[in-house]
Amino acid sequence: MSQQVQVAKDERSLGDLFSELAGDTGMLIRQEVALAQVELTQKATKAGKNVGYLAVGGAVAYLAVLSVTAAVILLLAQFIPAWLAALIVGLAFAIASYFLISSALAALKKMDPLPTETIESVKEDAKWLKKEMI
Repeated sequence: MSQQVQVAKDERSLGDLFSELAGDTGMLIRQEVALAQVELTQKATKAGKNVGYLAVGGAVAYLAVLSVTAAVILLLAQFIPAWLAALIVGLAFAIASYFLISSALAALKKMDPLPTETIESVKEDAKWLKKEMI
């Protein structure tokens, strides 16, 4: 009985073969779109995380401004001149904010927004499709 199934499979018409190829191609395209969606979601999540770091860096920079102001008021009568104490505190926060912001920007610049895995997969699928058409 398996020989009859094999013979029937070998005797498919050209229309049947093209129909099967069209169905397989449609399924392949849907799978590639799903892969692209997953890959883009992952990259968007990573970009969102780095944007969050940028926001935290901005908040720390804002703290630097507030600290400089508070330092001028609170350290006015301390051991060192008020301007020097305010400058030291302000510079410490400025340095911290610089490192937070620069590391987040560097991570964002390194990130490739293109769905590279999907692109490679589509290229492989195109080669396979060409081979099947011959």
